[in-house]
Formats: sequence, C-alpha cells, structure tokens
Amino acid sequence: MPVRAIVKSELLRWAREDAGLLPAEAAKRVPVKVDALLAWEDEASDKRPTVKQLRKLANIYKRPLAVFYLSEPPKSFQAMHDYRRLPGDWMQQESPDLRLEIRRARYRREVALALYAALGDEPPRFDLATSLDTEAEETATSIRRVLGITWDQQTSWRQPYPALHAWRGAAESVGILVFQMSGVEVEEARGFSIGEHPLPVIAVNAKDAPRARIFSMLHEIAHLTLRSAGLCNLQEDPSDSRDGAVEIYCNRVAGAALVPAERLLATDVVRSHGEPPTWDENEIRSLSNLFSVSREVLVRRLLLLDLTNESFYLAKRQQYAAEFFARSKPAGGPTVPVRAVSQVGKLFTRLVLDGYHQEKITSSDVSEYLGVRLKHMPKIELEVLGRNREFGLA
Repeated sequence: MPVRAIVKSELLRWAREDAGLLPAEAAKRVPVKVDALLAWEDEASDKRPTVKQLRKLANIYKRPLAVFYLSEPPKSFQAMHDYRRLPGDWMQQESPDLRLEIRRARYRREVALALYAALGDEPPRFDLATSLDTEAEETATSIRRVLGITWDQQTSWRQPYPALHAWRGAAESVGILVFQMSGVEVEEARGFSIGEHPLPVIAVNAKDAPRARIFSMLHEIAHLTLRSAGLCNLQEDPSDSRDGAVEIYCNRVAGAALVPAERLLATDVVRSHGEPPTWDENEIRSLSNLFSVSREVLVRRLLLLDLTNESFYLAKRQQYAAEFFARSKPAGGPTVPVRAVSQVGKLFTRLVLDGYHQEKITSSDVSEYLGVRLKHMPKIELEVLGRNREFGLA
C-alpha cells in the first residue's frame, strides 16, 4: 500500500498558488484527477498525496520537499515590480517564463541553505551595506574591495567570458548565489536579484552578451548593498521617485566599479584624445576591451566624466542596441555539463556535490537540483572541481 505524506492541505494549496498554477495544470503534471488534487488541498478532507506524489509536487512547484512539512506556509514572494530591461521596453506583468526563473532562483536558494545546514557549515555572508547618501564612486570602490578584483586581474582578461567568469566567481566567493536564466528573452529582463540574507541571489540573462551580463551583475550587487533588490531597470527616470533614484544610483555604481574614473582618465587613449565630444569607434572599442566592459558602459562613463555629451551617448546607445538584435546567434552551444554549471554556478554545484558525497542527499536529488541526468555527473565534477569522484554509475 502506498505511504501517504503527512502534510497540511494549506501548504499544498499555498505551494501551487505561489507557483502560479491552476489546479488543472498541476493535476495534469502529477498526473492525477483535478478532484483528487483539490481534495489534498481541502482542510476538511483526509485525503493526502503519497510520498511519491508529494515529491512530484515539490518538483512541479520548485520547492524543497521539507517545505511541505512546515507548520505553516512561509511568507510568499511578492511579484517584482521593475526590471533591468533594454531601454524603452516595459511590460505590465511577468511572463510565465520569467515567473518560473524567479521561482527557480528562490528554490535553489532554499536548497543551498538546507545543504549548508545539513553539512554543518555556515554560508559566507555578504554584509556590505550602503545608502543613496554615499557617493556612487565610494560604493563602487567598496564593492571592488570586497570582491577582491584587482586592476592587474581586470587588464589580464583578453576575452569577454574569462571576465564574466572571474566577476561571477568573486561574487560567489563572498556569499552571493549567481544564476543564469535561459528561458527569458533579453527584451523582458536582463537581470534580477533577491536580497534575502544570507545567500542573496543574482540572476542574469544567459541570452545577453557576456559583458552586458557583467554590468547586470554589478548593478544587482549595488542593489544588494542598498537592501533594495528586485527586477531592475536600465531606465534612468529621476521623476520616478525612490525607484528612479535607486536605478540611477545602481547604474552609476556598476559603471564606476567596472571603469574606475582614475584608471580611465589615466589611459593613453583618453589623455591623447583632445577636446571634441565625439569618439572614434576604434577608441571606444580599445577602451571597452581594456576594461572588459560593453561599449555602451564605456561611453556612459565618458558622459558621466564630462568627456562627451548626451547626444553622442544616446546615438551610440541606439547603435549598439540595433547591433545586438542584428547579431547572428552562434551555432551549437556548450555541452550539457558546462551548461548545467553555467546555469546554477559553481558555488551551488559544489554544495550539491558535497551533499551527495557526505550522504545528505540522494543521487536523484543531485539530478533534480542540477537539472541533468546522472550520467553527466562525472564531467560536472571535473568542470567544477578539476577532478571527479565515484558516482556509482553503471
């Protein structure tokens, strides 16, 4: 006889509703009849799912199994009201794909916290805090200091992806989970953050250019220092009260962290440029490569340092956006192990692997948390640890 899960109906109902699923949708995925699922959620009913069915529900709702054994539903995550989007793109409501990515990010954070507790470890804490009263350049300097990125490191990156990996690794080393979302279009969202401590979360869009992802990451880190995380917007609208001021501030912090003023002003390109507000594309490209940033970020820094004017910046911004959408997408893609680690990050992957090897979770849990089949585990370990341990695979 199947073993029934001793869980509260209100937790089952909360998890489904928080996932944004109708009863018919959830029932179809289990699969069970809608009446059976509604009976599980009915406080007056004594019907409950089997343990196997509860595991399926946990997977469908993207919640750790342990959540269903709480005494009451946890505080639901409120829909985020603003995004870091492309300029001019606004949407009134999150798409199902974006809602799923937000749920996934929160689910992975809960898994990570549970794994730290099971392993008897304390997660690293990102405690840097600031306010809008602090100069953006000062906050940027503090962020670089905490992340430990030196100027010599930054100038050693010759290609965009090593720079992205280095900034991401630095953020994870101080206790920030950095995920990449793959199911959302760049037009809808370039990044978001969840400012809950410990283990705040940043997600950037894997469909975006790597240097744009770096800026999104630093922008979201600035949000975390303000304790004002959310889905963030690249628009700078001072009339938008507090939210507009926060977006302006976070953009400027990110730009200053990536392109420190004293370093930019000291470059040969800037020193030899002269007075004209226009900049040759070769000059812009040379500087963007030196700092490992997008050309738009570089031109924006020139504007804020009074080295060009707004009309030049806006023209370049429009040019770069048009080039982004006209670009040809590369054929093929990374291998399954590389893609899996890229999505969840090395910090989360190491936690899952440690949990498995210390027998805190099962091989099925590993497969679920990393979103891959078990046959890929040895190569994932090689990708993250530089070695692989026995996974008991046939």
